[in-house]
Amino acid sequence: MESVGTGLAGIDRDGPRADVYLSRPEKRNAMTEDLMRDLTEAFETVSADEDVRAVALLGEGPVFCAGMDLHMMRNRVEEDSEIDRDVFPGLLEAIETARQPVVAGIKTAAPAGAFELTLPCDFRVIGSDATYGVIEVKLGTFPHGGATQRLPRLVGLSKAKELVLTGEFIDPEEALDCGLVHEVCDPDEVDDRARAFADRLCENAPLGLRNAKQALNTALETPLQQGLEYERSLGRELDDTRDYREGFEARIEERDPEFRGE
Repeated sequence: MESVGTGLAGIDRDGPRADVYLSRPEKRNAMTEDLMRDLTEAFETVSADEDVRAVALLGEGPVFCAGMDLHMMRNRVEEDSEIDRDVFPGLLEAIETARQPVVAGIKTAAPAGAFELTLPCDFRVIGSDATYGVIEVKLGTFPHGGATQRLPRLVGLSKAKELVLTGEFIDPEEALDCGLVHEVCDPDEVDDRARAFADRLCENAPLGLRNAKQALNTALETPLQQGLEYERSLGRELDDTRDYREGFEARIEERDPEFRGE
């Protein structure tokens, strides 16, 4: 695994798939400022790599992420705190705007900030025993790293209110039923299943994946006609590409396409 920044995040490459890791296993991958900065750098790196078609976001060791580092959060309430409050939103934006689809592998735990970390991912694979949810109302605050805005877009306003205002964890099977996650699997298979999900995406045309993600990400925030025009403009960008021709030729010739991202 290639370390990034201070070494609290890493990147592994396996063909067209990139695995991005939280790499602080001795602390259950609890997020510090340095870890969040490293993770942001990792996503910026893979997003700029035209050879990467899909990304798996994983936690090194037995836990995906225990949330924010408690010592960091305790220091945050001090009047002279120098904690940069823009680091976490910047990380979530880097995940959300990555050119490739991102699959989160949620094993063992993803509470509070770790839950919010998974929301800008495009897909979520979770272990059947995972502790998953936002608990901030039980801690004297509320989740304000994006959950009140992203969660309603994923599960609807009513379910989002239930999760945020009760501060209770959601059972993985219930998370699957409401569309919050895309697969529930054996706890020991989470990372492998997330990689396999990303590998499925890698079989598709990379330019098509990129433009489709851009169009989908604007769908709920754009008036219909404006969204349709944007969709068509993104489609026209691909009309003269080699992969577009290859896709149809492969279908006619009844063979697997060989996409190159060009």
